[in-house]
Amino acid sequence: MNSTLATVLVRPGEADRILAGHPWIYTGSVLRLTKPAVDGELVQVKDHRQRFLGVGLYNSKSKIAVRVLAPERVDVDAAFFERRIRAALALREKHLPGASSFRVVNAESDFLSGLVIDKYEDVLVVQTSALGMDQRKELIVQVLGKIFSPRCILEKNDTAFRKFEGLPDANGVLAGTLDGPVAVNLNGLKFDTDLLAGHKTGLYLDQQVNYQIVANAAKGARVLDCFSFLGGFGLHAARAGAEHVLMLDQSADAIAAATRNAANNGLADKCSFETVNVFDWLKAQTTAKPHEKIIPRYDLIILDPPSFTRSRATVPDALRGYKEIHLRAMKLLRPGGTLATFCCSHHVDAVTFQGVILDAAFDAHRILRRVATYTQSPDHPVIPSIPETEYLKGFAFEIA
Repeated sequence: MNSTLATVLVRPGEADRILAGHPWIYTGSVLRLTKPAVDGELVQVKDHRQRFLGVGLYNSKSKIAVRVLAPERVDVDAAFFERRIRAALALREKHLPGASSFRVVNAESDFLSGLVIDKYEDVLVVQTSALGMDQRKELIVQVLGKIFSPRCILEKNDTAFRKFEGLPDANGVLAGTLDGPVAVNLNGLKFDTDLLAGHKTGLYLDQQVNYQIVANAAKGARVLDCFSFLGGFGLHAARAGAEHVLMLDQSADAIAAATRNAANNGLADKCSFETVNVFDWLKAQTTAKPHEKIIPRYDLIILDPPSFTRSRATVPDALRGYKEIHLRAMKLLRPGGTLATFCCSHHVDAVTFQGVILDAAFDAHRILRRVATYTQSPDHPVIPSIPETEYLKGFAFEIA
């Protein structure tokens, strides 16, 4: 097996990271190839002393020259994908029992670098962000049909990562048929989701567990859900007994969908919605004339913004944005109220994120009591030796 594969030799000092489980071999880490390799094909990886490290998919056009798939010699065929996807599915069934919508494969977290598969009831959405995976898309679709027998398999391949791999955007139906939105069940609430035209692969499945946890603080509360999208946090809070929930999002389509979702779940009478720029709205609510006092009126404020930074270069700007929304949100929270806040940027770690929140609290003359720490749902597993698998972090603070 693999006897004819080209060999990628890595530079001294690079092997330990690969042996520890990190699958990416950057172009700068490659010492040489023993023979030319075709982009997308399987190669074997060895250290500079010719010790075997694993096999992976090669791409000379990417900054990531090799994505390691296994530490042993394997053929990347239908049987390989079936084993890996079934193992990933078993992990979800263990940690999210009863869930009908979840991420089945989370790329590096499931040792399938460059492949994401989301399950929305009986519809699957596939993303292939690496050339080698994209070339095996037809094989993957066949395996998914065998394991899940889905009504439809879609691809949503419009991520920026594909450009770095020399891949064009590609969206549409790969197998089966899909007519109209899918009613996605999250924790017993239904979210009508347009999987063909919607954002990302459709919904933010990484918050599925957090929706429930945050809602525990909502009973009898006046709730402000900022960056509400399709109403994930807001509708869970309304169902948990909130007195009223105001949801804010700058997307008119998202607000229209959240409004429909509230009605479909029998929660419309507890909810109101505004299509606004959240920064502008918070600023308007917390700007007082001389001798005027801002009256806090919310018991629970949820901040779940999109990522403010996609690169390390823009982290300082992102931190200013995070500080701004936290400072203004705290001014609207009643004493004893709860601020549930999230950051989904890999480039801002939890320590830095909490530091920004504490800086905002100092400027707002508030003392915070931390009552919860959040992470991504278990269908987005975190492997500490692959730092890129951990991106979502969050906290709940009470105004002490």
